[in-house]
Amino acid sequence: MEKDIVNIGKSVVIKGELNGSEDLTIEGHVEGTIQLRDHVLTIGPNGRIKAQVFAKSVIVLGEVTGNVTASDKVDIRDNGSVDGDIIAPRVAIAEGAHFRGSVDMQRKGGAAAPVKAASSQPTAQPQPQAAAAATQAVRA
Repeated sequence: MEKDIVNIGKSVVIKGELNGSEDLTIEGHVEGTIQLRDHVLTIGPNGRIKAQVFAKSVIVLGEVTGNVTASDKVDIRDNGSVDGDIIAPRVAIAEGAHFRGSVDMQRKGGAAAPVKAASSQPTAQPQPQAAAAATQAVRA
C-alpha cells in the first residue's frame, strides 16, 4: 500500500499551526508553524511559506521564509528559495536555488558536539605552554 500524500492547493491560505502525520505537499500559502516531524514536507513551485518548519525531510521548490529544522535532510531545488536558518544533518542546495541564512548540520545526538568542542579549547591552550617549557628545558 502506498503512503498517503496530502496536497494543499495553490489557492489555499492557512494561518496558524499545521500538524500532520503524513507526507504533505504545499502549493498554497502557509503562515505560522508547520510540524511533520516524521514525514516529508514538499513546498511546490507555487508554495509560499512564512513559517517555522519542523519535518523529517523538507524539499523546497517554492519559497520559504523562516527557519527550517529537519531530522533527515533539507533539499533546496533549482528555483527554490529559503530565507532563514537551516538545521539538518544533510543539506543540498541546487545550482539556481536561493538561500540566505545559516546552516547547522548537526548529527543525531549533535547536542554533545558543542560540549565536546568547548571542552577541547581549554586543553588546546596548555599545549603551547608545554612546548615552550620543553624548549626552555632543552636550552638549559
